Amino acid sequence: MAGGFAVEAKVAGGGERREFKGKITWYVWLCGIIAATSGLMFGYDVGISGGVTAMDGFLIKFFPSVYARKHRARENNYCKFDDQRLQLFTSSLYLAALAASFAASRLCTRLGRRRTMQLASVFFLGGTALCAGAANLAMLIVGRICLGVGVGFGNQAAPLFLSEIAPAHIRGALNILFQLDVTIGILIANVVNYFTSSAHPSTGWRYSLGGAGVPAAVLFLGSLVITETPTSLVERGRRDAGRATLERIRGTRDVGDELDEIARACEAAAALSAEESAYRRLRRRESRPPLVIAVAMQVFQQFTGINAIMFYAPVLFQTMGFKSNGSLLSAVVTGGVNVVSTLVSIVAVDKIGRRRLLLQACGQMLIAQANGNPGEKWAVAIVVLICVYVSSFAWSWGPLGWLIPSETFPLATRTTGFSFAVSSNMLFTFLIAQAFLSMMCSMKAFIFFFFAIWIVIMAAFVFWLLPETKGVPIDEMVDTVWRRHWFWKRFFTDAGDGRIGNC
Repeated sequence: MAGGFAVEAKVAGGGERREFKGKITWYVWLCGIIAATSGLMFGYDVGISGGVTAMDGFLIKFFPSVYARKHRARENNYCKFDDQRLQLFTSSLYLAALAASFAASRLCTRLGRRRTMQLASVFFLGGTALCAGAANLAMLIVGRICLGVGVGFGNQAAPLFLSEIAPAHIRGALNILFQLDVTIGILIANVVNYFTSSAHPSTGWRYSLGGAGVPAAVLFLGSLVITETPTSLVERGRRDAGRATLERIRGTRDVGDELDEIARACEAAAALSAEESAYRRLRRRESRPPLVIAVAMQVFQQFTGINAIMFYAPVLFQTMGFKSNGSLLSAVVTGGVNVVSTLVSIVAVDKIGRRRLLLQACGQMLIAQANGNPGEKWAVAIVVLICVYVSSFAWSWGPLGWLIPSETFPLATRTTGFSFAVSSNMLFTFLIAQAFLSMMCSMKAFIFFFFAIWIVIMAAFVFWLLPETKGVPIDEMVDTVWRRHWFWKRFFTDAGDGRIGNC
């Protein structure tokens, strides 16, 4: 697949324009598809853990008290899974991923994005083996921690890799391959859970957890054949290799302008690194705009209430009379909507922009959340609203929560800044995973109104503070985006602009 393109980029301080030439090559898509397999690992784990914790064989072995509560004749659906140790099974992964994301930042800089993804697959394979073969709860939790390290490394490296190899005008679409694989992983996991629980009631959970090794193996083998990003190669002093890679992924030898732009960014980043660490640079005034946006996008992604909707969907389907098949039906329907809607984002994000997708989705999600739990007779309507909600999340806050932080940092703080985004995501995912079942037990249907309030806050944030980054070359963000935004431009004095530039 190839198509010609020329990206126009404004030069700071003048009206001059230059073009980055090349084609959309099959190789850049191959690299993107393989790197996005990191999202498949993450998505499979998200989907598999929820199903496994509902399997009787798993509960009998590790959480017998939850098993007993689950099968009480008149148990409150909101409270049957309210158990701190069970919540720790899910949330321990995210706590490990939080810590690992900071180490991944340094690894991305020193070893490169590709090698960091390779390490992610190794940790994920190790964690898979421990979880699938777990003989006790301690072994299970250690396995989850290894999986978390893999997730932290993969979620740090893959979005950066995708943003750096992509031509500016399809960067959104290529980056969203990561989120597309997350949704595909969730859907596959739900189907796997259904068949393993039916075929092997007592040990099906082992097969479900062991299946996580498949995407990890694909990522490991795939990482042996894809290239490193040109930015990472030039950053580590390998300019000739960076040029060769840029020529390959752009399908042309005329890459001088883009290579020079990358080299200038790397030189500026190296000069700043000689003066102070990336963590200290993030504390500077001119680093605040991308840092605030990155952290806010990740926190808001979690406070959309996606976990509440995905958890409550099976209960709503069961009220329609599907009984034991309700969980499968809800998983397949919502999972299918999730995947298809993410495809919409791939098509739309570089045409209509990031802001419009996010604002439209806030309105759509607010309608779904504000309906709460009106009663069993409205179950069909609520199921439709769940699908409306999931679709809006899937083409907006799901993929853009990763895309925007990966493209807005200058190179000098890109890996370190993005590690704060990843760690923020993992921190709030951990908090929600650890507290959500208890919140649902105490708040019941009012939990949906809690998330609806957050959606209003998110919409206001996007409207006033989020700049549009569609079509902007990744190393031109400072001059083209931040210095021109009505609010964020105040963080860039003349001296500050000269120091941070497009580094």
